[in-house]
Amino acid sequence: MKHYGVNTIAEDSHIFEGVIIGFPSREHLHAESFQGATIGKHAVIRSGSIIYCDVVIGDGFSTGHNVLIREKTTIGDGVSIGSSTIIEGNTRIGNGVNIQSMVYIPTHSVVEDQVFIGPNTVLTNDLYPPHGGDNLKGPHIKQGASIGANATILPGITVGERSLVAAGSVVTRDVPDGQMAIGAPARTRGLPAGMKVAFV
Repeated sequence: MKHYGVNTIAEDSHIFEGVIIGFPSREHLHAESFQGATIGKHAVIRSGSIIYCDVVIGDGFSTGHNVLIREKTTIGDGVSIGSSTIIEGNTRIGNGVNIQSMVYIPTHSVVEDQVFIGPNTVLTNDLYPPHGGDNLKGPHIKQGASIGANATILPGITVGERSLVAAGSVVTRDVPDGQMAIGAPARTRGLPAGMKVAFV
């Protein structure tokens, strides 16, 4: 493990060779001392992963290989992040979230508790790229939602509680609570008969 800044890593954590903790953001590139990352108990962080400074992570955190988590991100307890996933800065992730491999989560996104995000899902935060600036707004994925593989969620979209986004969908409108979004562009409809989205 290589580290930068002042990091806090709680007990019984397994951090493998090739991990970087507290990597400096641009504002800290020339600083001798700065706030690094804070990581809770029982973490498992696998090789190739990079966690920037000013990141706060709860207990029971785990990653696959080559995960990138940028600065000023907060992550709750019991979160699992798959290999080659990128989480940009200023993002909030709740408790009990399962993010599969090769997912992209941009700056200013919110992922609430007990969300499942399938592999290769892309969340976006710029409606007319390349725009940049102060108007970036990522999606808000609400509690208990489940997103299938290869879905794309457009900027500022809210995916409602206990809703489902079908694999391969392109979500251009908010998804109401307890509904399913399917297609490209996605249309919403009720969940299949007898189906309940309750990822725990």
